[in-house]
Amino acid sequence: MSELVKLGLKEASEKIKNREISSVELTTALLERIDARNDNINAYVEVTHEKALEMAEASDKRIKDGNARLMEGVPLGIKDLFCTAGVPTTACSNILKGFTPAYESTVTKNLWNTGTVMLGKTNLDQFAMGSSNETSAFGTVKNPWDEARTPGGSSGGSAAAVADYMCFGATGTDTGGSIRQPAAFSGIVGLKPTYGRCSRWGIVAFASSLDQAGPMARSVEDTALMFRGMSGYDPLDTTSADMPIESFDENLENLSLKGLKIGLPKEYFVDGMDDGVKKATEDAVARFKAEGAEIIDISLPHTKYAVPTYYIVAPAEAASNLARYDGMRYGQRVEGENLSDTYTKTRTAGFGEEVKRRIMIGNYTLSSGYYDAYYSKAQKVRALIAQDFKNAFDKVDVILTPTAPTPAFKTGEKVSDPIQMYLNDIFTVATSLAGLPGISVPSGMVDGMPVGVQFIGKAFDEKHLLKVAFAHERMTGFKPLEVK
Repeated sequence: MSELVKLGLKEASEKIKNREISSVELTTALLERIDARNDNINAYVEVTHEKALEMAEASDKRIKDGNARLMEGVPLGIKDLFCTAGVPTTACSNILKGFTPAYESTVTKNLWNTGTVMLGKTNLDQFAMGSSNETSAFGTVKNPWDEARTPGGSSGGSAAAVADYMCFGATGTDTGGSIRQPAAFSGIVGLKPTYGRCSRWGIVAFASSLDQAGPMARSVEDTALMFRGMSGYDPLDTTSADMPIESFDENLENLSLKGLKIGLPKEYFVDGMDDGVKKATEDAVARFKAEGAEIIDISLPHTKYAVPTYYIVAPAEAASNLARYDGMRYGQRVEGENLSDTYTKTRTAGFGEEVKRRIMIGNYTLSSGYYDAYYSKAQKVRALIAQDFKNAFDKVDVILTPTAPTPAFKTGEKVSDPIQMYLNDIFTVATSLAGLPGISVPSGMVDGMPVGVQFIGKAFDEKHLLKVAFAHERMTGFKPLEVK
């Protein structure tokens, strides 16, 4: 196995620009790693060997000509929820089988414009609905730390690919925790940016008021660099924030912890939380305190309503977004006796069970007589959850919580109990409902599996959030998975 795959994203970028290695050498090493490991882990659903080498050769030529860009020649994995021109995009659902977009999502276009190389499309829970990567039409993804366990979801393929050295970084999307929870389970870093930071244009929609793209990598510095390359205002997305692209990866060490005000919400230390996760979080708090940070107890009183609110808002939006998949425009079609019968047969055959469950919940909460009782009320509670955070940030600079209540659970352990599965997002959904940035960073090991802590920041304050995460990473000294 080539030693090249062990490099970090930024390290690889610098070596390519210094011409110590070529992008083709690096890309070839990673493709060989994928070929050797993907049958075990199932992180990739499409490996673009030919395209990756073409992009790598173009990068090497740019470097030779003195035209290197931000991440010239660095290979990445792309979650199969991002439309990629000329490369199949399925959202890991049979209903999009055979769909090859003629256009590029803005996020991937931004990344290609920085010089990165696409290795392939990574696995996910079907239409990003799930917390374990077990609902994919392409099969489950295994956690590289323990292949009997889930890598988390929905960005489980991206998380596993990063953790298992099958790419230097990967894109994810986070609707209720789908970047942060798999990052915690897989021992990597995952950033869910402020809603609107990264364009949603060209991403297969799940819940439009919540979906947000973000980076996943093995270190905070690499995550920050990748975030710089994928963010930015997009006139094609009406919810895109007109904010400047910042140099998130620079001066990460430039933060004084003395006097930093860290909020600890009492609602995030609940009964049933794993003792090891609780201790890892308390250890993180102790380390910040020892460096002079001020730890402040806060309350986010409406947190207890976050999971039920999320599971009204998100399925309602999903039911609307997924109405377009009827066999007429995209993917596969199952012919029926008439148009209505064709719709029914196509959607019955194409969608998985979890997707159907959420469509049914969504349509129910939006139906006549129930809209005010459920959807309208959920939106009011959502506003109260956002106000809780606003009140908290009047007192603190950043909020620290566990990312997930347990380490990675075993594959199949929760798949038959959707309520238990949904509760795995208990610490991440409130941040999504409020549209705030959150980052999960490894914080230790519990029973041989990594666990993470989450830092939540003020809206569009990712630069400061990344500095806090970087300080935590240095203090923790967490070691990534050894290469198998």
